[in-house]
Amino acid sequence: MIRTSTDEAVVSAKGARRWERGHPWIFKSDVVRRPACAAGVVRVADERGKPRGVALWSARSEISLRLLDANAAARVDGAWWRARVRAAFDRRAALADDANAYRIIHGEADALPSLICDKYDRWLVLQLMSAGLEEVRADVVDAIVDVVAPAGVLARNDVPLRKKEGLSLTSDLLFGEVPEVVDVVEHGVRYRAAPWQGQKTGAFLDQRENRALIGSRARGRALDCFSYHGSFALHLARKADTVIALDSSAAALERARDNAALNGLRNIEFLEANAFDFLKERERARERFDTIVLDPPAFAKTRASLPAAIRGYKEINLRAMRLLSPGGLLFTASCSFHLTKPLFLEMIEAAAADSGRRIGLLEIRGQPLDHPEVLTIPETGYIKGALLEAMD
Repeated sequence: MIRTSTDEAVVSAKGARRWERGHPWIFKSDVVRRPACAAGVVRVADERGKPRGVALWSARSEISLRLLDANAAARVDGAWWRARVRAAFDRRAALADDANAYRIIHGEADALPSLICDKYDRWLVLQLMSAGLEEVRADVVDAIVDVVAPAGVLARNDVPLRKKEGLSLTSDLLFGEVPEVVDVVEHGVRYRAAPWQGQKTGAFLDQRENRALIGSRARGRALDCFSYHGSFALHLARKADTVIALDSSAAALERARDNAALNGLRNIEFLEANAFDFLKERERARERFDTIVLDPPAFAKTRASLPAAIRGYKEINLRAMRLLSPGGLLFTASCSFHLTKPLFLEMIEAAAADSGRRIGLLEIRGQPLDHPEVLTIPETGYIKGALLEAMD
């Protein structure tokens, strides 16, 4: 609910133009007059007095206003939240045929700014990443429970981004019960997610369709670098003769072993090693792999770290290309937001040029249906991927 008429923000012409161009954020520097409240839902007008819409307001954040509705007369109440959640939920309906875990709400991309909601079978995990959203948490959670009817809702509000909003980092049970471990099924492969303790909201859901893609084409001797809990390796193992699941974390590989046992897979070797060192050593030994996956963590976490990150991405891709058998396939990806699609493609082109191999580009991959990327909101997209083939 919008509290009073005093809870109105006035923004500069520059801020208003940002909304007009399809981006939902207005920064602190473009707020001419601040609302009376510290956080919540407020109406927004420009300096000429023209109503501009309704937004989430966060007084302490650099992102001060996040557009909810371009209709300044909109009543942002329980019914409003239910309608938005319903639209996002219905958009993913087809995914239930192939998976029981996927993202229901992808923040700004679903016109529900700073809100993440992931579904793990009968349970939901939320992340509320702005002070404005926290102020209306009750309405948001009620709407989600009403639309999805989950067995439990957990808020994984341990995201460092919340510090910039002046919010605490906690994990809170908001509704029902949520187990420590949930069995996930995606395209016939099973693995265990950990809503309370796992990465992100419990598992990496954003590579689900890419795992299925390379899994369907895997063959021969396969290698999954940066394997973590073995999600790519599990898909590879269904068609490849043998798979090496490589990770630097012994604890992660133990979870990967459990996931392999869950699927009855016995053709995966789990190897604790540094991926850079492993690839270098295997190249020197002139080994060959028929299928390789490179899905590293984000090397470029800031814009300043991008040059070093590009060098790292190029090195692992160059070495992987040299390790491919003739006709071998490489699926390579980056989840670094700062490494844009053009830079990603330039990087793999440079790696191919230095590899001495003739590398074919079979397919460029992005994010799945449940992680929509809106063209006017670049922050909604971060996954870049490519399926490559060694043509000699």
